[in-house]
Amino acid sequence: MINKQRGFSLVEIFVSLAIGLALLTGILSVFVGMKTTSAETSSYGELQENGRFALSILSDDLLRQDFWGDYTGTFDLASLNAVPSVPSPDCTGEGINNASFPLINGHFRTLWGQTVANASILSCITDAKIGSDVIQLKRVISNPVTVTTSDNYYLVTNISDGELFTGTTIPAIINSQVWEYQHHVYYIKEESQGSNKVPVLMQGRLTTKMTFDPIIDGIEMIRFMYGVDTTGDNIVNAYIAADNIVDAQWDNKDSQILAVKIYVLARSVLPDNKYTNTNTYQLGDLPVTVDDNYRRLLFSSTVTLYNAGIDSW
Repeated sequence: MINKQRGFSLVEIFVSLAIGLALLTGILSVFVGMKTTSAETSSYGELQENGRFALSILSDDLLRQDFWGDYTGTFDLASLNAVPSVPSPDCTGEGINNASFPLINGHFRTLWGQTVANASILSCITDAKIGSDVIQLKRVISNPVTVTTSDNYYLVTNISDGELFTGTTIPAIINSQVWEYQHHVYYIKEESQGSNKVPVLMQGRLTTKMTFDPIIDGIEMIRFMYGVDTTGDNIVNAYIAADNIVDAQWDNKDSQILAVKIYVLARSVLPDNKYTNTNTYQLGDLPVTVDDNYRRLLFSSTVTLYNAGIDSW
C-alpha cells in the first residue's frame, strides 16, 4: 500500500510567509531601535566626557590663576629682580600691562577675557570663533620643579625676591625655589573635517614662545561671567560678562573679580539627520538658539579665585 504525502497548499505557504515576515519585521524593529538607542547613548556619553573634561581644565587653571609660589610681594616689574624680554610670538591682551610678563610699572594683568567679535584677537590668534569667549591667565604651576631644560620660562623666588628667567642657569636667590611659569589662552575655533565643521577648544601655552594646540573636539562655545565685588566687602555682588568688565576691575582696583562662572556648550561632532535640535541654551546672560541636527549638552561651574584682588599676599 502506497502512502501519498501532501505538501503545503499555496494558501498555507502565503500564511507562513506572512507570519515569518511579521516576526522578521518585529525583530528588525527591535534591532533598529536598540541600534538607535545605542547611538544616542554613545553620543550623549561622548558629550558628557568632552564637556566635563573642558570644564575641569578651565576650572583647574582658574583656581591657580595669580599663584606665584613662595613669593609674597607684588608681582610687577618694579618688585621683581629681572624679567625676560617679550617672547615671539606673544599673546597680548587689552590693557597697558597684559603681555606674558610685566613690562611696565604698575598692575600686571593676570586674568583677562573678551567675547570674540573678530577672528583675529590677542595679537596671536587669527581663527577664533565669533560669539564665543577668549580668556588668558598667568601663574606658576603648583609645585616647585628642578630645571633640566631651556624650553620653558621659570620663576625663582623666596618670600621677598623673585626673578623670571629662561635657560638652565638659575639666578642666585637665597632660600629660593623654582616654579614653571604658565601663560595660558583658551578659545574656540572651527576645524574642517571633510564637509563638516567641528568646533574645538584650543589651548595656547607659553614655553619659550606661545604655541596653540587643539585639546578637546566638540566644544562649541565657552563663556565666562566674572563675579565682582563692588562694595569692598569681599562678597560677589554681580556676575558680569567680559565685555562689560572695566579696566579697574581687570586690574583688581575698586571692584575686584572674586569668582568666575564657566559655561561650556558641548556639541556632537557629527550630525544625526533623524534628530532635530531647536533648543535654546542659556550661557550666563547669553541665550544661544540652534536649529540643526546636532546634539548638545550645556555644562556650568563656579570657581572661586582664591588669589584674586591680592597684589601682596
